[in-house]
Amino acid sequence: MDTNDTKPQLIANRFADAVGPSAGGPARDNCDCVGYSAATRPSSVVFHADRQDTEAAGWRHLLALIDEAAADGRAVFKPFVELSAPERRQIVTLPATIAKLTAVKHLVLYGTNLVRIPPEIGAMTSLETFEPYTSHRLHWYPYELTRCARLVDSTVSTRALYGNFKFRPPFPTLRALTPSAEADFAALDPGTWGCETVRACSVCAGPVDGELHQVWISGLVATDVLPLLVNACSAACVAALPQPHPGYHPTPHTGGPHILQPPTRR
Repeated sequence: MDTNDTKPQLIANRFADAVGPSAGGPARDNCDCVGYSAATRPSSVVFHADRQDTEAAGWRHLLALIDEAAADGRAVFKPFVELSAPERRQIVTLPATIAKLTAVKHLVLYGTNLVRIPPEIGAMTSLETFEPYTSHRLHWYPYELTRCARLVDSTVSTRALYGNFKFRPPFPTLRALTPSAEADFAALDPGTWGCETVRACSVCAGPVDGELHQVWISGLVATDVLPLLVNACSAACVAALPQPHPGYHPTPHTGGPHILQPPTRR
């Protein structure tokens, strides 16, 4: 018997049921913000400046799906499967109403056009599995994701992340402090701040009033080390942050091309 005559191993596609309908045009935009390798890595990066159109059909459909999931207490939530391709392309963030999904244990955001996740995800206290896989425009996550204490499993497209260990793309430059005369935390430019509103401190959950301290920290969330954006109310809350994950920048930082990152790893 020829020992080399073996059957090829079949690997099941566990995201086969996570893809929505394809008719109607593209479901997402292309993104090469961080490059694809050390050779294509840019010297600097900026946040996606997309603003969510809250009048779009896709947004209204997503709001309805969240209300439905909150009402029936489902454990698995795959909202983008139920949206058409044009509707999926219209969604660049999730609504703050995801805070109502306290029964959801498994959140699937496969192949979306999302550019950011709102901090309200931290209220999804039952979340155990988080799968934003192949959502290639998601380069960072909110620090509030660390409040999901039951989260043990994640599937993230690592190469899309700021500061990823494979080729260390840079982080966007943050403003460390906003003078009170400049601050309107309900109407921010997402291209500058990464978000359109800041409602509460990422660390203490208290109000952000008069000044905003933003820093990056790389932390282990479930099974992936993620670049986490912290919106803090004070320098004291920044000082209270945990130690970043080993093998990443050793302190919270404000990004930019001058930040020295560790060497790449395979």
